[in-house]
Amino acid sequence: MFERPQTGERALLVHLSLRDTGDSRDLEEFQELASSAGAQCVGLITGQRRVPDPRLFIGSGKAEEVRCAVHQAQAEVVIFDHELTPSQERNLEALLQCRVLDRSGLILDIFAQRARSFEGKLQVELAQLEHISTRLIRGWTHLERQKGGIGLRGPGETQLETDRRLLADRIRQIKQRLHRVDKQRDQGRQARRKQEVPTVSLVGYTNAGKSTLFNRLTNAHVYSANQLFATLDPTLRRVDLPGMGYVILADTVGFISHLPHELVAAFRATLQETCEASLLLEVIDTADPRWRDYEAAVQNVLESIGAHEVPRLRVFNKIDLVGEEPRLERDGQGQVVDVHVSAVDDAGMDLLGQAIAESVFSDTVRTWICLPPEAGRQRARLFSLGAVVQEHHQPGGGWLIQAQTSHRHLQQLCVREGFKQEWMLGSR
Repeated sequence: MFERPQTGERALLVHLSLRDTGDSRDLEEFQELASSAGAQCVGLITGQRRVPDPRLFIGSGKAEEVRCAVHQAQAEVVIFDHELTPSQERNLEALLQCRVLDRSGLILDIFAQRARSFEGKLQVELAQLEHISTRLIRGWTHLERQKGGIGLRGPGETQLETDRRLLADRIRQIKQRLHRVDKQRDQGRQARRKQEVPTVSLVGYTNAGKSTLFNRLTNAHVYSANQLFATLDPTLRRVDLPGMGYVILADTVGFISHLPHELVAAFRATLQETCEASLLLEVIDTADPRWRDYEAAVQNVLESIGAHEVPRLRVFNKIDLVGEEPRLERDGQGQVVDVHVSAVDDAGMDLLGQAIAESVFSDTVRTWICLPPEAGRQRARLFSLGAVVQEHHQPGGGWLIQAQTSHRHLQQLCVREGFKQEWMLGSR
């Protein structure tokens, strides 16, 4: 038995390379994760093994080295850059006499700090409860004893069984609440599909600049910072594309390699916006030399949630840090595949808007429309779509308008807004 410290800020980090399993972890990213959680790193221990030790993960010799480092640095928590089994956590805590946290627990702690919305807090709580449900014993072996005392004597149930039952009840309640939230989100998605409003979802590795880019495109004020998982709660905003109408832009949680499966499952309702998007903007940190590895990690997460077949446009952000100029890159068919921008400097935002319009509204048409004086409602509709390129007043009180919009929107105008075929003059 040992007393668990309340602060948990002085942290000793343990990073291991496993040769036979091909498990290579990014040490710099691990340190950034610990820093994002508010830990004060007082030491770092690295090592290599062929395979993990089934009892202590790091082996008895390395565990003794960690124990001495904990005593010398007066560390309050030891954080492993790996997923530990419940028995490994329990054995390590008994040996080190301090709290032990694995990579999943570290990411869950960061998420718990960043959740702001009701839905986000529910999702984090669900992931945490599912994570600790198998770790109830840990250092508290006295929980295996049965309840005693007046009115509690007899077979009864152990305290551990009671805790497990209470956890299962709470998990069920949270899932029911999240199901209701998911139904509300689905209603919003159905309404957008009915109106045929495209949805563009921002995806990418954590700290790639998605929220900064989101704020720049939408004039929103979503929290953004140079830290991992600065954004947790999803946000939807309307973005007007001149001449094309508008799209709904979704800012989502950042991805990371070796993402805990509890988080993927808990945030499935939120990530559904990504699965049903018309276009994915994959934001990449151009200045980070590891961006190719991060892109592979993003691809793995997209495959796990079933969004890997959604059309994708790569956005290379932070070009100001590498001295590049904004530009578009196209493939052999002339389709835009990459956009190089800087969200901080507002460089290339017009090119990004053009790329989104080309990707989402690929069937763009430009035509002249002659509206009579009584067609004021239809004229207002063209302006609301941002489709008016130029306008000339007619001598009889009407308007001659050059409009640029998608072929789909043009059909909608004819069917729903009462545009008559004789008003359409075509190109001139």
